[in-house]
Amino acid sequence: MNAEVILIMITIFVYLAGMLWIGFYCAKRNDNTSEFFLGGRKMGPLVTAMSAEASDMSSYLLMGLPGLAYLSGFAHVGWTVIGLVLGTYFNWLFTAKRLRRYTYLTDSFTFPQFLSNRFHDHRNILGFIAAIIIIIFFVPYTASGFAACGKLFVTLFGANYTATMLIFAVVLIAYTASGGFLAASLTDFVQSIIMSIAILFVVVFAIMSAGGWGAVMDHVGQLPGYLSMVQSYVPDSHSSTPFGVLAIITTLSWGLGYFGMPHILLRFMAIEDENKLALSRRVASIWVIIAMAFAVLIGVAGLALSDQGIIPDLVGAGTETVIIQIGNYLSGFGPLATIMTGIIISGILASTMSTTCSQLLAASSSVCQDILQDKFGVQLRERQRMVLARLTVIVISLIGIYIARNPDSSIFGIVSFAWAGFGASFGPLVICALYWKRTTFQGAVAGTVVGGVAVFVWKYLIAPMGGVFEVYELLPAFLLGLATIIIVSLLTPAPSVAITDEFDKAASNEPL
Repeated sequence: MNAEVILIMITIFVYLAGMLWIGFYCAKRNDNTSEFFLGGRKMGPLVTAMSAEASDMSSYLLMGLPGLAYLSGFAHVGWTVIGLVLGTYFNWLFTAKRLRRYTYLTDSFTFPQFLSNRFHDHRNILGFIAAIIIIIFFVPYTASGFAACGKLFVTLFGANYTATMLIFAVVLIAYTASGGFLAASLTDFVQSIIMSIAILFVVVFAIMSAGGWGAVMDHVGQLPGYLSMVQSYVPDSHSSTPFGVLAIITTLSWGLGYFGMPHILLRFMAIEDENKLALSRRVASIWVIIAMAFAVLIGVAGLALSDQGIIPDLVGAGTETVIIQIGNYLSGFGPLATIMTGIIISGILASTMSTTCSQLLAASSSVCQDILQDKFGVQLRERQRMVLARLTVIVISLIGIYIARNPDSSIFGIVSFAWAGFGASFGPLVICALYWKRTTFQGAVAGTVVGGVAVFVWKYLIAPMGGVFEVYELLPAFLLGLATIIIVSLLTPAPSVAITDEFDKAASNEPL
């Protein structure tokens, strides 16, 4: 192990130690499960904004988007970014404030609990179904985060996959189980800053190393279809292929997933003042636009560096390591540059760990609160609830570690499928629950089940038929779930006066 590697490892160690310190610090401020799972609704606007986006982006920001830009040009990554930006903005605009009001009004501090309370479901049937869906999709999603950390160190240092995956899992479990939602939010805020530093520095360094902005654009401008939004560059044949309407619709549909992401919706529920959500929306939207634009530029500049022989030529899934390759090149410029490489790697870890800890909390709250306590009526004292909450985080993590034990598992495939599952199961219901007074309990249950099942059916039975059916499963499943909610709600008795009066109060702007 040379001096450069040691310095990089020290930088990463400092980052991990900082995350642990935040977790243990926040542990002292968790007196009950409401604070553990929702931070006591004490989050400020900046922490709310940045923790929501850090928990959203995952390693896709620093690895997926640059790799996609490196591989095929602007079309695929460009429409994906547009879909994600629109989804982020409209979720903040239409969902955040009303969800915050409604969950406060109904005294709900988990997402499934809100769904049951919204429809006065005293048997907690809807909350139980929602909790099961969260567990089904979040446990493997969590596993993908553990796997991403392990694969990163295999790529960088040739380290043992299982050992490094376990190390990062232990750190993440420690600060999540000790500090709860508050720790997750504060670490997300810090991690978003680290991610921002990494993105900005890599972009500037890569462009300068490639000869400046003009040289980078001259290079990619000569590649067929690379700069087009309706053509994709094909590196193997040095040609282009059409990026048609179906492909555009598929990539744009990623934005629909935001309306059903429990770990993002929890951030809306946790802010201290609903009137500060407008500031959070602006901060979050601006950060997302800048961060994703710079992530794309990393891929563009990285391709120019490969063409000049500065970093290796990357193919297939290897294109996702472009930021790592740039970091390796940077580390040869002295101690300060090596420390910066450590910060870049920490940024990649931050993007993964911020998402994973939020998913762990959402899944554990579903087991502890929504299933054991709300559905099955397990009665515990507050201290016992806190112990159960932390034990649930650990147990779910162990299951995720077991799933992640295979280093050849597809991280992107798991993330894509889970994103579709949440978006189709919960997205239509969140929109209808917040904006359509006529939504009934029966419609909510039917739409949630149909949306979730449709993801599996479309993915494994319909999409393989090809042609017009080869569309991302989120879109058809979302539309089927939405249609089911509307049809079943119209065919069943209207909600009670108590439910509609509560809806009117949540939809108003009067103080709660």
